[in-house]
Amino acid sequence: MYHFFVTPAQVQEGYCRITGQDVNHIRNVLRMKPGEQIKIRDGISRNYVCMIEEVEAEEIRARILSEEADSSELPARISLFQGLPKSDKMDWIIQKAVELGVYQILPMATRRAVVKLDGKKAEAKVRRWNAVAESAAKQSGRMIIPEVTDVVSFSKACKMAGQMDCGLIPYELARGMDEAREVFGRIRPGMQVGILIGPEGGFDMEEIEEAQTEGILPVTLGRRILRTETAGMAALSILMFHLEQ
Repeated sequence: MYHFFVTPAQVQEGYCRITGQDVNHIRNVLRMKPGEQIKIRDGISRNYVCMIEEVEAEEIRARILSEEADSSELPARISLFQGLPKSDKMDWIIQKAVELGVYQILPMATRRAVVKLDGKKAEAKVRRWNAVAESAAKQSGRMIIPEVTDVVSFSKACKMAGQMDCGLIPYELARGMDEAREVFGRIRPGMQVGILIGPEGGFDMEEIEEAQTEGILPVTLGRRILRTETAGMAALSILMFHLEQ
């Protein structure tokens, strides 16, 4: 069954109203007709099974058949601060992070990052990345569409993560797995968690020290050196396994 998102304001009196780009997708790509069923999420906490009743040029009107509460979101809000990678790796990172339950993705400029984004180029990239996040949220049955924010500096990322309940920075020179298990084990439902991931060149020592001054904890993810597109997924997978009941 196909999944679509609406705002709570689009759910009224037993009906969901779909507008925007999804109208074209339903009408002209999927070629759906009245009588067919779809799933609709309000982006907050409700999931609806609906039957299409009206297909118009600017709006799809679907009657709510059943309703259920959120069952697909992680019980903690995890923000991924991702060092800007080369090529199109960011698309893949966003897609997989959304599938693993991330709450928010913040592209991060670091000292060793090869990629530099500013102005119109950055705006275009962020628009594309949010489209990737929306597509992944639909495919994986998420209740929300995780936001991909504008690019933040490393210092701003440290301050933001430092204000959360737990901030982590995977680092190849961090202490052993026992300490990493203890750190991950402290994370509980309801917490806000920030994970800082370096670019292809990793973090330099001064960045690690800056993160530590904000209360962010270096952790190891194992004995092997992980690529930038792997490290965040490893950390998210650990937290997904740890948090989900």
